[in-house]
Amino acid sequence: MSAIQRISQVFQQAHQIPFDDDSRFVLFSDCHRGDNSWADDFASNQSLLFHALEHYYAEGFSYIEVGDGDELWENSKFGDIRQAHSHIFWVMRKFHENQRLFLIYGNHDIERSDPKVVDETLQYYYDERTGQVQPLFVNIQVYEGIILNHVVNERQLFILHGHQADPFNDRYWKIGRFTARHFWRHLQLLGVKEPTSPAKNFKKRVQIENTLNDWVKLSGQMLIAGHTHRPRIPAPGQPLYFNCGSCIHPRGITGLEIVNSQISLIKWWMTSGSGGAVYIKRQELAGPISIESYYVQG
Repeated sequence: MSAIQRISQVFQQAHQIPFDDDSRFVLFSDCHRGDNSWADDFASNQSLLFHALEHYYAEGFSYIEVGDGDELWENSKFGDIRQAHSHIFWVMRKFHENQRLFLIYGNHDIERSDPKVVDETLQYYYDERTGQVQPLFVNIQVYEGIILNHVVNERQLFILHGHQADPFNDRYWKIGRFTARHFWRHLQLLGVKEPTSPAKNFKKRVQIENTLNDWVKLSGQMLIAGHTHRPRIPAPGQPLYFNCGSCIHPRGITGLEIVNSQISLIKWWMTSGSGGAVYIKRQELAGPISIESYYVQG
């Protein structure tokens, strides 16, 4: 099966969510939450994501995590990740309890394609402080793809992680997990880049983006992905391929907001003000742009 066919397969089987002009969504991808060790790329940005999610929860957004939320290649036990970033899971649980949390799996958490793994690891956890089992994301489902369907104009936004356009990480992910867990995790501490990662391999990233663009051209659908770690909103006349970016950029986290049927590329980052005070800032990098206008331009 070709990469184009794989993406179409996910589209045909995607979980569908209705939305309208009053709906609010925020999408982050590639958090790669680890165990808070030196090899945890997310550790330096955990406060940014926590603050952002608190903001979005208060403002009535639904949160869609577009794959690779947890780094399950380098870390064999999700419990270590949950404990290391318990504050992140605390606010995510608030979204879930209000039916406003949607999870998509990527290649680094692809084991969640198995409902049994989801049931065993994400529904409950053991709290060492109380010695009791506590609810986490009870009855959660993790999807390979999601389609947002506008209830009035029937416009569709197809969301998937994007590793389906990357044959090695899609078909041979067990090899990638083995090398990441037993080899690259240790070399990462020495500054060695992993050549199979599209985020660190320019040629590979371009190949994946070309495949995603090709699928958009063939299908005529808007597509939102992660995986490459390169944030993107298309300019007028370009294929309707969007990318959340990632939460492990050295100087901030990027994501996409959908508000009033408009889409924006945003960044949360830490900056300083007068007197040396440090604070977290939200910045619009592109948009907001009407979703309908993209189809009209096309």
